[in-house]
Amino acid sequence: MVSRSRRRFEALARYIAKDSLFYAAAVVQEILDASRSLRRFAERGRIVPELGDRKFRELLIRGYRLIYRLEESQVLIVGLVHRKRNLKRLWRRGKRNG
Repeated sequence: MVSRSRRRFEALARYIAKDSLFYAAAVVQEILDASRSLRRFAERGRIVPELGDRKFRELLIRGYRLIYRLEESQVLIVGLVHRKRNLKRLWRRGKRNG
């Protein structure tokens, strides 16, 4: 994961841990396992419905969407978003902010 994504991931783990260290550890492990599996099975995720671009895919992990972009020789983690968040709004804001 790139550094910004890593910081957000760590912030998510701390946030979940406020309620339950056990649940936080389980969620973190599932997300890490899923992201590592993309090395071998990059196309296993579904196409992100809001984007409709075959390069952007996601894995659903508990209440989160692990969104990634397929490149020729690599997989780039784009973000980790709670399912209830408005992805279109986040995407537009992210494009404005570069």
